[in-house]
Amino acid sequence: MPAMKNTLPDAARQTAGNALQNTLVDLLGLSLVGKQAHWNIVGPRFRSLHLQLDELVTVTREAADTVAERAATLGVPPDGRPTTIASAFTLPGPKAGWTRDDDIVEMMTDALETAAVRLRERIDATENADPVTQDLLISITAELEKQRWMFAAQLATY
Repeated sequence: MPAMKNTLPDAARQTAGNALQNTLVDLLGLSLVGKQAHWNIVGPRFRSLHLQLDELVTVTREAADTVAERAATLGVPPDGRPTTIASAFTLPGPKAGWTRDDDIVEMMTDALETAAVRLRERIDATENADPVTQDLLISITAELEKQRWMFAAQLATY
């Protein structure tokens, strides 16, 4: 199939496309981690964390859709297939089975921090290649850092 036409030179498109694809994997993986934690959390903060995890899942799924659409706009086919996510996702995730609320908070804090650090690297990489993609990554980073703060504040682990 022929490539979609776009307004970026090939090298810039490839840089932006790589940043977007890697971000898509992180976001879709975070949404799955959030749901897994949501279903298996136990402890005194069950209800509040159950709802907070739903918020995180919504945020990451919406951001993933925006990222995928940006990639498609640039002529880069986004790959959110389960096999791709399963093979490429490397952020922290929950263990199988019931998980204590404190452990969920620590795991989510770590996963969100790692995702934000990676996004900041992608922000730097796309600065000259595609400022529009960079702007998108900046806004997603701000939201993930906010989510990280909201989890970390529960254990005062800044």
